[in-house]
Amino acid sequence: MTRTGTSGGAAGVDPEALWTPAERPRRGRPPAHSRAEITTAAVALADAEGLGAVTMRAVASRIGAGTMSLYSYVPNKETLLELMIDEVGGGHTLPSGPSGDWRADLRHLCHEQRAIMRRHPWLPEALPARRTFGPNTLAALEYALAALAPAGLDGPAGLEVFSLLSGFVASHVTHELAQEEAAGSTGRAFHDAQARYLRSPAVTDTCPRVAAALTAPGGAASPDATFDRLLNRMLDGLTAAG
Repeated sequence: MTRTGTSGGAAGVDPEALWTPAERPRRGRPPAHSRAEITTAAVALADAEGLGAVTMRAVASRIGAGTMSLYSYVPNKETLLELMIDEVGGGHTLPSGPSGDWRADLRHLCHEQRAIMRRHPWLPEALPARRTFGPNTLAALEYALAALAPAGLDGPAGLEVFSLLSGFVASHVTHELAQEEAAGSTGRAFHDAQARYLRSPAVTDTCPRVAAALTAPGGAASPDATFDRLLNRMLDGLTAAG
């Protein structure tokens, strides 16, 4: 069940207070820290140790602040996660406007998303918990909707496409990173044993199509080429959908 805060924000997040803070003059000493500093520290911690390492106490320690003082800048961990997601989302390198070739524009956006997720491996895990769109996410979404205009998709369909492609990229990067980690830990001996098993009668007699597909000759494609091939199939399916 989704929790709701006092201001109507899901999971304790108030989008209005988060993304459109009122500028109020402060009296006395200037604040010792800033929301931007806290967000940067949380992102660095997640990059180094994973999303599970991000706690209010750990972030406070990283910037040399007391844990309770952090709550005067960021009211809860849910809000901190929203700030982190939008902060790294600003890593997109997008042109000022789409080119008119919607496939090329979306392909560029997806490659940018993949690069961001590889730089911040915790991001695919964090995205399902996102409750609101910050300015960087909205900018990417605006670009995607503008890029899709020549495809003749209306606004709701464009939002579905953006969600579909973002989900594909997140899933692919998660699988990609897991495969790289596994390859590094198991070595060549495991892959040789796997090939022998797939060619054994235990597999070829019961699942001949699977065995043939998994042992087909041909050099392994580069990660970039594999991503491109799968992304192209996704884009082809967009025009085939009703």
